[in-house]
Amino acid sequence: MRPCVFLDRDDTLIFNRTLPPPADPPAGWKPGDLYDPARVELMPGALEACRSLKDRGFALVIVTNQGCVARGSATIEQVEAVNARVRELLVGDAGEALIDGVYFVPYHPLGSVPEYTKEHPWRKPQPGMLLSAARDLGLDLAGSWLIGDMPRDCEAGVNPGLRAGRC
Repeated sequence: MRPCVFLDRDDTLIFNRTLPPPADPPAGWKPGDLYDPARVELMPGALEACRSLKDRGFALVIVTNQGCVARGSATIEQVEAVNARVRELLVGDAGEALIDGVYFVPYHPLGSVPEYTKEHPWRKPQPGMLLSAARDLGLDLAGSWLIGDMPRDCEAGVNPGLRAGRC
């Protein structure tokens, strides 16, 4: 088992809430709903940080709430396309992928798309995404870290056993 750095996606790895609104936003859109991979832009230092962490032997896993699907402003396919673009941008010096996995949850209890309008154990601050990644990828949660921009990100790390000082 190897340690991991779990990474929130929006406003941690890529710009999100500060992006200007799209020219023709879909119904249900709110600032922070990113559905167009052409708008993906890495935050300053994100690539260098990921390269440094990977060089130190950490697995890198993105864990991200994507309630935009529940609100109807993005589809699962659009979220996956944005995630694919993030992965394309986060590569090592030799072009190797830095990200070992991407986990996202499309649910939100206040959504408008019935099949996605609910709470879910993967939705941060719940630990479901981290637990699934640990099981799928053979990760050592006790030796892992979590980096995010919201308190719920840290809670999602502490809930499955990451030390609070590492979140």
